[in-house]
Amino acid sequence: MVRYLERSRDLGKALGFTGFDVVELPESRATRADDRKIEEGRSLVTRLEGMAHIALDETGQSPTSEEFARWNAKLRDSGTRNVAFVIGGADGLDPMVANTAQYKLAFGAMTLPHQLARIVLSEQLYRAMTLLAGHPYHRP
Repeated sequence: MVRYLERSRDLGKALGFTGFDVVELPESRATRADDRKIEEGRSLVTRLEGMAHIALDETGQSPTSEEFARWNAKLRDSGTRNVAFVIGGADGLDPMVANTAQYKLAFGAMTLPHQLARIVLSEQLYRAMTLLAGHPYHRP
């Protein structure tokens, strides 16, 4: 994951992207799943203040890599300075986070473990940067 983020950061600078960071928020300790989602949602909303966000959500779209690259370019070109890709906790994302997202992204219908979703997202960010740069990494 780190390798893809470093490559994305390096390539992205030339394309007008400011960088890629991973920020992990603490999990809720509430006993009920709904309470955990609400608590985690509040933490996310606070952290996301002033940012656009893309929610990784099973109800989201499953874009091609090219479409995903265009999403990123569209946000950059609209003047959006900070974009967060939000992966929910074990119980999923609170609707207040998912429903306010600029996009909802699904990596297919299957549920992925958080670490695997991060790796897939990191690689797709790198792939998006290579597509936008005209780099030969992406082969359809």
